[in-house]
Amino acid sequence: MRIGLITSEYPHPKVKFAAGIATSIKNLAVTLVKKGVDVTVFVYHQEASTVVHDEGVEIHLIKKESYKLFTWYFYRKFVQNYVNAIVKKKSIDILEAPDWTGITAFMRFKVPLVIRFHGSDAYFCKLDKRQQKFKNFMFEKLALKSASAYVAPTTYAGEETRKIFGLDKKKIKTIHYGLQLQHFVNDKPQEFDTNTILYIGTIIRKKGVLELAEIFNKVIKEKPEAKLVLIGGDSSDIKTGNASTFKLMQDIFSEEAKGQVNYLGGIPYEEVQEHIKKSHVCTYPSFAETLGMVTIESMAMQKPVVNTSIGWAQELIDDGINGYLVHPSDIDSYANRILMLFEDKALCEKIGKNARHKVEETFDIEKNADINIDYYNSIINS
Repeated sequence: MRIGLITSEYPHPKVKFAAGIATSIKNLAVTLVKKGVDVTVFVYHQEASTVVHDEGVEIHLIKKESYKLFTWYFYRKFVQNYVNAIVKKKSIDILEAPDWTGITAFMRFKVPLVIRFHGSDAYFCKLDKRQQKFKNFMFEKLALKSASAYVAPTTYAGEETRKIFGLDKKKIKTIHYGLQLQHFVNDKPQEFDTNTILYIGTIIRKKGVLELAEIFNKVIKEKPEAKLVLIGGDSSDIKTGNASTFKLMQDIFSEEAKGQVNYLGGIPYEEVQEHIKKSHVCTYPSFAETLGMVTIESMAMQKPVVNTSIGWAQELIDDGINGYLVHPSDIDSYANRILMLFEDKALCEKIGKNARHKVEETFDIEKNADINIDYYNSIINS
């Protein structure tokens, strides 16, 4: 089988941007290669066009182009023609693309197209209770309607996307993102920096970071020695127009809390694991995800996670067994869960052990890649 994956991000030094979606795509691509599948990745909106190889994956970087008029249309056709040429040259059997911005709207391919619900603009606008631009909605709807089938990382994300765009439920299959578990090993889960809270992700309103600032204020009142470590790039705030969401967090932090916050910004991916190991509790109070890679990465490292309780998170964590689910707006309950874990080392170890088991059962990329292969084959054969 030969597969082409279309994406705007992928973890490679020559790719200008890579976040959680990129990690999930690479985990799948590398594992498919190990299983004998030929994988070609097409990364659009890049600074230059070139071809590189990494861990058996052929990566085509496609330069971002501008046109005097209708760049949104002509660039899509440019990417379409590039991809179709490689599809023909390499006899690629099936293509996969993301739903975000409807990149495949107006594109026509010579093989079946599967769209994976990494999270459309419409999906996030619904969760954020924001008005979406009509143009963006139409691009995403056109792209989705032209696909042969769909993959959802959680049933929640699949159902919400289905309702937004009126998709055929029979064409949607839930296949969770997966981790290469051999890369997420914590040999000494009992060793960590006591009373340290870790957050990983973009500093943006929809991730619940403003609520996290309030939560940390509550924690500091009870545990003045507590520390909050933040990892991720800062972002402008869509609601206030402020250029820095971290600045908004600083305005919320109490004076006591400010002295205990360590904002590291974006750091190399390989360094993130060390911070997970050193943390006492990981926390992700997000309002908008399709799954949340950092949640399952932290669980794989045997960390107790206090997570959002919204929709998708209920497919990641069994509350009170392998982590905790609390709505981000319930500041007191969220803070109390963190404080409870701070006070009970045995509980942290138990939750962490159960979390690792949950990831091994549900988010092992070796198992989930086989499910992907079977699904691709069913689409090709139909």
